[in-house]
Amino acid sequence: MKLTILGATGSIGASTIDLMLRHRERFSCYALVGHRNVARMAELAALVEPELVIMTDAEAAEQLHRQGLACPVESGMEAAIAAATADRVEMVMAAMVGSVGIPAALAAVQAGKRVGLANKECLVTAGRLFVEAAKASGAEIVPVDSEHAAVWQAMAGHDADSVTKIVLTASGGPFRDRDPSTLREVTPEQAVAHPNWEMGAKISIDSATMMNKALELIEARWLFDVPADRLSAIIHPQSIIHAMVHYRDGSVMAHLGLPDMRCPISYALQQHPRLESGVGMLDLASIGTLQFEEVDEVRFPAMRLVRDVLAGGDSLAIALNGANEVANAAFRQRRIRFTDIVPLVEAVVAETPSEDVADFNAVQAVDASARSLAEAMVMRTIY
Repeated sequence: MKLTILGATGSIGASTIDLMLRHRERFSCYALVGHRNVARMAELAALVEPELVIMTDAEAAEQLHRQGLACPVESGMEAAIAAATADRVEMVMAAMVGSVGIPAALAAVQAGKRVGLANKECLVTAGRLFVEAAKASGAEIVPVDSEHAAVWQAMAGHDADSVTKIVLTASGGPFRDRDPSTLREVTPEQAVAHPNWEMGAKISIDSATMMNKALELIEARWLFDVPADRLSAIIHPQSIIHAMVHYRDGSVMAHLGLPDMRCPISYALQQHPRLESGVGMLDLASIGTLQFEEVDEVRFPAMRLVRDVLAGGDSLAIALNGANEVANAAFRQRRIRFTDIVPLVEAVVAETPSEDVADFNAVQAVDASARSLAEAMVMRTIY
């Protein structure tokens, strides 16, 4: 199978490449796509030997070109889209961070590719467009997030109409047990210190606010075509159970595994037979106890907000995502406090008319409006 990896220099890209190198006889690389991380891209290109490397940042592409890679180096988003839709590409791993990754991933779906979605924004902001494009082109969208990959596996071989509830698990992040009255003083360094996963700063902070779980619930609606009232989340500190699917006969199918992204990525790459992934074997006896608790919406107001978003039109999810990206970045820049993030997002959503979107231009318009409003609110916030 020949792959293009969008967001190759990130953690999902690195794990995908690790799996490809373990199974060189099964996988080869058409293109690696990155943004500015020249040194990391040079390392990955030497390992995986792609036919093409693309940096969406023109200056980074020029720096990489001067290093004399064995393959051509191109630049720009149009080159990334071309690499995602090339005839020889059989699968696209969509792992660019943020809404910037949507055009290339959507183009791959429109071209009928098998697309592994690790970019939350694709379905959160343009879920309707992705689903409609997949139906029209015959593309297969496969989830890469550990929670959605778990649901996918727990539903395999079962009638979707018999599903009564899908439950995504959440670690609770670094502040699960912290007194909510002290969260105002949280620093960016504390917020990125996730207890179970090694992730980038943006998604680590989303985990700390549980905004990541809010986004995942929106994704699940599109991935599994289930009503919002059948979607929920639960705190599970060990991150061993990744999701549970309840059926009308009282059965619950749960997916368990060590918290290592190579497990869901390997399943996205190939379901039958399963690949050896390098992930260790789960030893429940050594873990001893698995804990669960209800989500405290005082501590995690994002989980209250997402219910309103799921009940509304597409525009609310777009606004939530765009405002969150602005607020998340503003917190990392120390322009707002940790406890300002979700209220700011909630205020932007409240100002956004609820409506569905017909095309990507509409998505971009709502997104731009939400970001502009969020930035204006950031400017008025007293740190």
